[in-house]
Amino acid sequence: MSTQKALALSIPDMPTLLGAYMAFLERGGLFVPTRRYHALGDPIVLLLTLPDDTQQLTVHAEVVWISPEGVSGRRIPGIGVHFSQQDYNVRDQIEARLAGQLDTAPPSYTL
Repeated sequence: MSTQKALALSIPDMPTLLGAYMAFLERGGLFVPTRRYHALGDPIVLLLTLPDDTQQLTVHAEVVWISPEGVSGRRIPGIGVHFSQQDYNVRDQIEARLAGQLDTAPPSYTL
């Protein structure tokens, strides 16, 4: 069993949130830029601050995507995390902020 790691992510604006959000995951998720090593399945505690918000959300998640250092193209190194069942409210907050933009979003940090 992997040790749970904590990462902080402050998303500065709505375009960044749109590019980082992983709507194709059932419970929602985010791309987190990082150069630290993580393995698929690693549990993560994400300390998340959304645009125009000062409240830091604590999100429990699991690593489901890895873009390693040196990834091809212009991709940023980092991980994609899938929110836990207990954090559906975070998905709902993000999707409310991105209402009407998810279907017309430009390429994201993951796909």
